[in-house]
Amino acid sequence: MKGTLVLTWFLMVCLSKVTVQSQYYSESLPYDTKAVKVTHLHFFLHETLGGKNPTAVEVAQANISSLPFGTLYAIDDFLKIGPEDNSEVIGNAHGLALMVGGNTTTGVMYVDFGFTKGKFKGSSISLFSRNPITETEREVAVVGGRGKFRMAKGFALLKTYFRLM
Repeated sequence: MKGTLVLTWFLMVCLSKVTVQSQYYSESLPYDTKAVKVTHLHFFLHETLGGKNPTAVEVAQANISSLPFGTLYAIDDFLKIGPEDNSEVIGNAHGLALMVGGNTTTGVMYVDFGFTKGKFKGSSISLFSRNPITETEREVAVVGGRGKFRMAKGFALLKTYFRLM
């Protein structure tokens, strides 16, 4: 009993010390609208789903359904200046895509667009969003970035461009 009282007293002293010497917030600073930059990028994500060298592969699938619902893909795509195969590679897209639409072809994607050349070399943009794949044009959320895109926020407009091999 005496040991329990000593332990209780010790914990109360420690907790009171923490409460006195810490805060759960920091000083608020006014929002500076001049610090906001808008960057417009235009590039092509080259994705190959089959063949000899696929850049997106299925890593898991629900075994209780013939629908794509629950299918997970790992992505390692190229970012290029143009739609042609011989276009210059300026980066890569790494991430995951999960098919979530039971009756529709909708995915949720986490993809990091990393730039390996040019002005943004070493920087990346992170997207995490719902992606209605069957729509030709769609908008996805930009939720962060690294390097020159640190603290990025906004949106990316995606447009599907098919090229048959």
